[in-house]
Amino acid sequence: MHGDHVEEALKRIRPGDRVLDIGGWACPFNRADWVLDTQPWETRGYYKTIGMPASQGGEREFFTKDTWVVRDICSREPFPFPDKFFDFVICSHTLEDIRDPIGVCSEIQRVGKRGYIEVPSRLIETCRGHENRQIAGLSHHRWLIEVTGSRIRFMPKFHFIHSRWRYSFPPSFLKRLTPLEKIAFLWWDGSFDYEEVVIVTGSEVLENLDTFVRGRGAYPEWRYALDPAVLIFDDYAGRIRRRLLG
Repeated sequence: MHGDHVEEALKRIRPGDRVLDIGGWACPFNRADWVLDTQPWETRGYYKTIGMPASQGGEREFFTKDTWVVRDICSREPFPFPDKFFDFVICSHTLEDIRDPIGVCSEIQRVGKRGYIEVPSRLIETCRGHENRQIAGLSHHRWLIEVTGSRIRFMPKFHFIHSRWRYSFPPSFLKRLTPLEKIAFLWWDGSFDYEEVVIVTGSEVLENLDTFVRGRGAYPEWRYALDPAVLIFDDYAGRIRRRLLG
């Protein structure tokens, strides 16, 4: 969770507010009274094993082993809380990992009155250089997510994004991003909108990825101009290799 936003969340949480942290196992938000995660209370704070903070949101843990609920948040079962049970709900760097963020967003609104959501921005998830120079974003992330106003849009992270240079940003682009550019976030009160972006054909997927990258000017225009010729050459060279190899 972005450092400045941790402090802002603590300001927005009033004394006596009941707080839920969804997916907080790796770095729990200590002000949360309840935590909902697939991993057990005993192993919380995983990030400390990779040199990152073990928790955020104050020194004292408000949650306990009894209020740490282990479950699959994408199961079809409702969260085990009544409607509007929580005054504030935090869900930080979780929705990009899971198979059903739409269902989770629905449950967030059902059990909560207001809250904060944070995810990797589409910008950073489209950058190569996190794990290696070939993979865009983190390999276990399932979605490209954009937040506009009070709406969260989830587009599947199609594997095309890793296939050619023009569908992702180079590692040098990643290095230029500011901390705020690396995240997308939403402070919500009462409700928020969410949707899955449905793209039917492969050509539409490629156009979407290409337009997003090209619009940021990460590559010079001459490279785009040469790309059709490069594709023809690569195709011709591939045919020769296949013939030689029998």
